Amino acid sequence: MKYLLLICVDPTIEPVETPGEIDNWLDRLGESRLIGNALRGPSSATTVRVRRNERLVTDGPFTETKEFIVGFDVIDVESREEAVSIAGAHPVAAFGAVEVREFAPDTD
Repeated sequence: MKYLLLICVDPTIEPVETPGEIDNWLDRLGESRLIGNALRGPSSATTVRVRRNERLVTDGPFTETKEFIVGFDVIDVESREEAVSIAGAHPVAAFGAVEVREFAPDTD
């Protein structure tokens, strides 16, 4: 099963990860990790909405939130429990949050 891990931080909390922790986490995942990347901060975001056939483009994040997404990983594992275990081992989980979302089934 494929899961999306959304890596989130609260900018008011000081990170507690040590250099190399992310690399070690990635090494432990091996081929379970299909893709992932860090993201630029919310100030570089652009939000697009279409209302009454009019495209509305706003610079900045969609909403003002305490936490924001700083990265993502897509993993392919046997169970939700395994995905949660992997998320809990992510270094950012110690000071931020890792949201685990299962991909919807293909509807061919």
